[in-house]
Amino acid sequence: MRNLMAVRSLTTLPVVTLGGDVVAHVRDTVFDASAERITGFTLTGPTLLSGPLPQDLPWPAVHCLGHHAVMVHGPEALFDVPPSVARREALRGRLLGARVTTDTGEVVGTVLDVLVEGGTSGRVAAFRLAAERELVHGSRHRRHRVYVPRGEALSASGRTLVIPAHATTYVTGDLPDFVARVGAHRDRVRGVPR
Repeated sequence: MRNLMAVRSLTTLPVVTLGGDVVAHVRDTVFDASAERITGFTLTGPTLLSGPLPQDLPWPAVHCLGHHAVMVHGPEALFDVPPSVARREALRGRLLGARVTTDTGEVVGTVLDVLVEGGTSGRVAAFRLAAERELVHGSRHRRHRVYVPRGEALSASGRTLVIPAHATTYVTGDLPDFVARVGAHRDRVRGVPR
């Protein structure tokens, strides 16, 4: 969980070939139905003023996801997609703004951002939420902006995201504390002494 990236920060990143050519820019991020990982990107043209492209970038064609660019082997990584399919895929995979509940039925909040692992994984690691109530005791934030881990079991149905109830025990208001808590939990599960 060292290299976490916010999905909102991926928007407008250049898609760059290993040869250094900019072939597109990220328009939107698409997730799979279970929200475990990125499945691809919708694109705009090679300049920031270009309009939407009739192509997308599937995740298997991504060489590496970084903070400054999405790397691909070459321009052949972009695939032609009929506009109706691209629109349907983007809407189905959209998590921003989704309502979040636990598997016990408790309403937790609304997704503000999705944190994914960089590099070659593209795996969803956590969500930044606008919490319905104060989940972090003693929080100074009136709006209750918090981070919550994805959890082991997760489902997405329409505009609702369901997380395990125990995931709310790792909620925190800042990202470094969140990473430390989840790392400590993983170490305990693996039996690593601290």
